[in-house]
Amino acid sequence: QEHYGGLNGLTITWIGDGNNVLHSIMTSAAKLGMHLRIATPKGFEPDQGITKTTEQYSEEYGTKLLLTTDPLEAADSANVLVTDTWISMGQEEEKKERLKAFQGYQITMQTAKSAASNWTFLHCLPRKPEEVDDEVFYSPQSLVFQEAENRKWTI
Repeated sequence: QEHYGGLNGLTITWIGDGNNVLHSIMTSAAKLGMHLRIATPKGFEPDQGITKTTEQYSEEYGTKLLLTTDPLEAADSANVLVTDTWISMGQEEEKKERLKAFQGYQITMQTAKSAASNWTFLHCLPRKPEEVDDEVFYSPQSLVFQEAENRKWTI
């Protein structure tokens, strides 16, 4: 909102794990008027109950929802590209399996080519290079440090 002046009509794209951060976005995006595009590998989709609720919210608020396994399809026309850790606390033993499953999900400038011309990038930190490359993470489109500052005010 701080960057775009408002959220209504924006398209937010999540590329990565169907985790708690995605679940929070799913339960709020439609209520804020945002379209949501989600790309997760097979087996790492968001919770089915939350997905059902999100589908209902999208219908109620007139927003679009896409779930896919293709990161480039999800990134198409996105204003905001978002990812998070692929290996959360308690999943360390699954690291090898997860890194293999998430091959091709790293957010890069190639990913951003299909996004809207005014795209930005978010990550709640800490970030690993396999999730997003340095070129995107340190680009002028990256709002991760402003995002981190804003989180301080909510704590």
